[in-house]
Amino acid sequence: MCIRDRLGCVLVSACHTDLGDENERASGYYSRPWEWERIRGNTAWIVQFHSDDDPFIPVSEARHVAENLGTEYHELHGYSHFFEPFDQLLETINNKAQMQAAAQTNE
Repeated sequence: MCIRDRLGCVLVSACHTDLGDENERASGYYSRPWEWERIRGNTAWIVQFHSDDDPFIPVSEARHVAENLGTEYHELHGYSHFFEPFDQLLETINNKAQMQAAAQTNE
């Protein structure tokens, strides 16, 4: 599959550890090494948002994900855990969808 055929991914308040939470640990997501290159290879782009005052996910978690995935990382001020849709998210989705549509039109 060509990279132009793959869609992208938006991460909001991403983490890479179970943060000491028993339920998260039980999920099994955090019990094995992350395959960052493989994850990155499954999508054409990754945009990531994190808030500097997220009460659940420390900024260091998000920065680690961004560094290992090579995301387009946006650290915003004062959005907590993003309980509501936010303009930057909607703009990103709209822009990426327009770029995808334009690329398909030019084929």
